[in-house]
Amino acid sequence: MTSRVFGDLEDEEEEEEEEERINPTEVKMSQIVMPCHSNHRQELSAGQLLKWMDSTACLSAERHAGSPCVTASIDDIYFEHTISVGQVVNIRAKVNRAFNTSMEVGVQVSCEDLFTDRHWRVCQAYATFVTQRTSTGQKVTLKPIVPHSQKEQVEYSVAAERRRVRMVHDDIIKDLLSSGSIQQADSSVVSNKVAAEKTKVESVELVLPPHANHQVNTFGGQIMAWMVNVATIAASRLCQAHPTLRTIDMFTFRGPSQVGDRLLMRAIVNNAFKNSMEVGVRAEAYHEEGPNRHINSAFMTFEVLDDHGKPCTLPRIRPEPLEGERRFQEAIARKKIRLDRKYIISRKQAEVPLSVPWNPSNQVYLSYNNVSALKMLSARNNWRLSSEKDTVRLYTLEQKSMLSFRVEAEVDVPADRAFYLLAELSDRPSWDSHYKKCERIHRVDDDDFLYRVVTPSVPPGAVGSPTSANSPGGILQDFILLASRRKPCGSGDPYVIALRSVTLPTHPPTERFNRGEVLCAGFTILETKQNKSLISYYNQASPEVLPYISTDIAGLSSSFYHTFCSCSQYLTRRRLQSDSEVQDDRHQASDGPTGLSETLNSTQL
Repeated sequence: MTSRVFGDLEDEEEEEEEEERINPTEVKMSQIVMPCHSNHRQELSAGQLLKWMDSTACLSAERHAGSPCVTASIDDIYFEHTISVGQVVNIRAKVNRAFNTSMEVGVQVSCEDLFTDRHWRVCQAYATFVTQRTSTGQKVTLKPIVPHSQKEQVEYSVAAERRRVRMVHDDIIKDLLSSGSIQQADSSVVSNKVAAEKTKVESVELVLPPHANHQVNTFGGQIMAWMVNVATIAASRLCQAHPTLRTIDMFTFRGPSQVGDRLLMRAIVNNAFKNSMEVGVRAEAYHEEGPNRHINSAFMTFEVLDDHGKPCTLPRIRPEPLEGERRFQEAIARKKIRLDRKYIISRKQAEVPLSVPWNPSNQVYLSYNNVSALKMLSARNNWRLSSEKDTVRLYTLEQKSMLSFRVEAEVDVPADRAFYLLAELSDRPSWDSHYKKCERIHRVDDDDFLYRVVTPSVPPGAVGSPTSANSPGGILQDFILLASRRKPCGSGDPYVIALRSVTLPTHPPTERFNRGEVLCAGFTILETKQNKSLISYYNQASPEVLPYISTDIAGLSSSFYHTFCSCSQYLTRRRLQSDSEVQDDRHQASDGPTGLSETLNSTQL
């Protein structure tokens, strides 16, 4: 799950400040690329790079755990650039967050040209490590990570969202295929196809002491390198050229292997698209006459580049019957998921369009992006106090061409109760004058909901408060919002209610309303002393949102104060009501009769 969005936080001044403090879990490795590390193009082989990355990440994990660790899984890896012989590979790894018995380690790989003093990023990865059990079979409970810098706080907070995505990763493709939202491709349409069985590769490796780590288990990076090797051979047999590895999908190590094991690697091209192909690899371990043990499976995407570095058109594949057809169709689904992850998770927050089409297949990634964007915005440390009245404060943050604001105050309501009340947007018109109407369109799951919000009109060119709906030329605005809510994952974490715009084919823009967009907005609710809570509202102000707050930022009005006071009164009034009484008051909380999931699932993508 590579996330380029994190690069948006790395301002030069902040980097310089953070470099002064060394993270105790950080491990650095620098290697000069020698001919023995390279492929036929005199470029560093991906397998060798994976070994170095896994080694660095393992050392970081063990530095934090104080005990031996093993690789449990690695998120998607996108290889952005190649590295040539003579250049230097710089790898940095550090533990982002420790959960109960597992931890996330972030790995950054950059390349350095010693002769031109140029530096560039090659790839970034997130690996999950677990400690080995004690001699009595007990799991080792990890001590928590304490973030200090802004960047560490962001990684710490968003790590919980990445963990959430990992836990449902295996179910996504099953749901996508079973829902019928991926149009089944006819593998017999194209002529001059290459039979998939011609790309089959089978290779056996004997695990020797040099292939093992200090725990006498086969080194995870070595297994990945062997898998990349057979995958490259399979891809070469299809294209009859030297392919370039572009991505490795998220994968999980299912079990260990030891010195003396035989590792059987099988690879085959599952599907070939216009400019890329997917190769599936399966690794099994066995010892002498024992049964085979499934160690790992991975899916890798390759391209063939011409002399100008552009992807070449590839021959199509004719899959084997039954199992081959299944892999062929699943590769189409994985490509859809891969594009969703890259477009939604890896895109920079300032990129347009703001709204992404919502459908059940990309819901997990939209939810991840929604929550992580709000967590990153809240973690910024350069907010400026713009206005204050009583205990309600208005802060602003300028980032390049983006203006964000934060409204903050403490309320005499427990955090869990405030979270429960604010999470239901259908109640917001009762205390927020900027919400004329809010209807729940669809309940996605327990934590994600889709809403349509109607707000007062803002005449073109107006600067200031919204006008009434009856004003001449005034047209109401509407927004289609995905609301994602999260309870704290650990001590010190806030409750989160994140909002962002999405598009729905069932709710297109109409002439009666100006369709607005919300890039990033929402609440964080933090438990404070004496059963009170600190509520902060954030918004990255898009052109449709800015007129509602511009006079407050300029100090010409204090509508933010009155809105927050109204919010506080609403929470105080409702805090003593039972959940059933609150539910009785929510007449708009039930799903409409539109059958949104069924409608979208039947839409061919």
